[in-house]
Amino acid sequence: MLALGLLAAAQAVALVILMARLAPGRRRRPPVSPVADAEAPDTSLTITVATLNEAKRIGPCLDGLMRQGKVVREILVVDSRSTDGTRELVEAAARRDPRIRLLTDDPLPHDWVGKVWALQHGLAHATSEWVLGVDADITPDPGLAAGVVAAALEQRFEVVSFSPRFTIPTAAEQWLQPALLVTLVYRCGAAGEGTPDPDRVLANGQCFLARRDVLNAHGGYAAAQRSFADDVTLARSMARAGVRVGFLDGSSLYRVRSYSSMREAWREWGRSLDLKDATTPARQWADVLFLFLAQALPLPVVALLLALGRAAFGAAWLPLLIVNAILFAIRLLLLGALRASYDAPSLPFWLSPLADIPAAIRILLSTLRSRRTWRGRAYGPLANT
Repeated sequence: MLALGLLAAAQAVALVILMARLAPGRRRRPPVSPVADAEAPDTSLTITVATLNEAKRIGPCLDGLMRQGKVVREILVVDSRSTDGTRELVEAAARRDPRIRLLTDDPLPHDWVGKVWALQHGLAHATSEWVLGVDADITPDPGLAAGVVAAALEQRFEVVSFSPRFTIPTAAEQWLQPALLVTLVYRCGAAGEGTPDPDRVLANGQCFLARRDVLNAHGGYAAAQRSFADDVTLARSMARAGVRVGFLDGSSLYRVRSYSSMREAWREWGRSLDLKDATTPARQWADVLFLFLAQALPLPVVALLLALGRAAFGAAWLPLLIVNAILFAIRLLLLGALRASYDAPSLPFWLSPLADIPAAIRILLSTLRSRRTWRGRAYGPLANT
């Protein structure tokens, strides 16, 4: 019974921590809106896209970027010697829109991750006041470019990234992916105006905006050169340096279809979702424990308590039931809040709390293993930053 009492106490502490992290969400701003060309801020923007064999995904991204208005001065596609037709697609787009330029980054140094090296190369060629890094798998809506810059200016951010609207067509992914996403929310809090703790800052490299002079003043992307969670690593490094960093809801600005199956989402997203490249080992393991206490255990514990009854648990039954019921209620409320970040969520989305145990296990597995491959490239040991 002592073990049950300790579990109830640990979960009560996790509940207090979770409520503190989610509390700022009550002041959460609505999704950032696209901005029409006539209302675009009087500034300039360079869009950078890092590519390596993206022929199957980059078409909708280029089409969306070409629909962006006058705030966009140039669109730099930094390719790492693709062999699948990516370069030909970019060259064809460049003939339709002179703002598009195809660049080839220098050979990859041994101590850089490929995407980060490409972004650094793009930054060296950027000429605008703002730099927006986007991934090749996003579909930008008209007004995205002006919208992100307007939001940054309005809220006085020097670095800010934007969460997407997810397009997830398969039932299996709709079941697993929201549970994986919730692990981020539980560890970092809801998207909003930022956090006073730089080590809890969240970021999204799919749509990552920064003032060019601020980025250059802090070494560009070098702070994240060894990181497979480069977006979070860079944002936290900038926040520690006193830069005003934000993370906002961009679900009205662009859509993303990152992975082609649940298996790929489990393998690829799950390996970077741990954020261990941006987190100290002690905090990383504390986060793993927190996810099991606050996200993975509440539903099975409530089910077990109700099935076996008070007699099987003694004095610990009621405290365990109360704290786990509250934790599970928060999980359901959060599911409702995340609904707007998904295109056409179906029944598997609403059943995604049943995937909370696998999601927590995935973060545990990622914490235990060091990543060595990404986008077809193999890497030697890369120290965490």
